[in-house]
Amino acid sequence: MEVRLGRLSDVRCITDIFNYYIEHTNARFETALLSYENRQAWFSQFAGDSKHQLFVAVENENILGFACSQPYRATSAFEDTVEVTIYLAPEVKGKGVGTLLYSKLFETLAEQGVHRALSGIALPNDASLVLHKRFGFREVGVFQEYAKKNGQYINSMWLEKAFDVEFAR
Repeated sequence: MEVRLGRLSDVRCITDIFNYYIEHTNARFETALLSYENRQAWFSQFAGDSKHQLFVAVENENILGFACSQPYRATSAFEDTVEVTIYLAPEVKGKGVGTLLYSKLFETLAEQGVHRALSGIALPNDASLVLHKRFGFREVGVFQEYAKKNGQYINSMWLEKAFDVEFAR
């Protein structure tokens, strides 16, 4: 398996992974599937020499998952803060792919001068919480019933990771 920077040619597979989570889980709040064209525009935010990165895990030319860092908010006050996310093809969950992706992403973000990484996780999702905590994220709080999908309210745990200081334990 190889972890490498995402390419425009990966967007179709990435879109399929996003759409799996839209259709089958509450991890994505959209109710309509994402289009390939929509994800091409989304892909344009990533650059190998910036705080906004996209890495894919590839095996036998198949995309197994991706991890990315995106702007948290579109204002200069948040230029050193990113929001990170990770999605895996359902058949590779629990096989170490997420660990490899996040290892590469966080190594790169540390070199890019990121101060904080944030992540919101729709609950329940114990596997994602464990993965994030393994990489030094700490719980900040839970938004209770702040989203609604398929007639159900969804809670979301927000976590943060400091890159330049250690959290008090």
